Amino acid sequence: MLIIPIKDGENIDRALKRFKRKFDKTGTKKSLQTRKEFIKPSVKRRAEIQKAQYVQTLRDNEDI
Repeated sequence: MLIIPIKDGENIDRALKRFKRKFDKTGTKKSLQTRKEFIKPSVKRRAEIQKAQYVQTLRDNEDI
């Protein structure tokens, strides 16, 4: 459970922003999404390869 102490006179929007940042760093949302449905290992691997190819093309184009 995340606990965000609110300082005296602190704006609630600022505290909410700190909460959201802390929540994103924990990876809770991402783990829930991955557990939501089963993805075959071959499909995972294919997605990783496609991502690596995409990143490589970006890096190749950056050098030009």
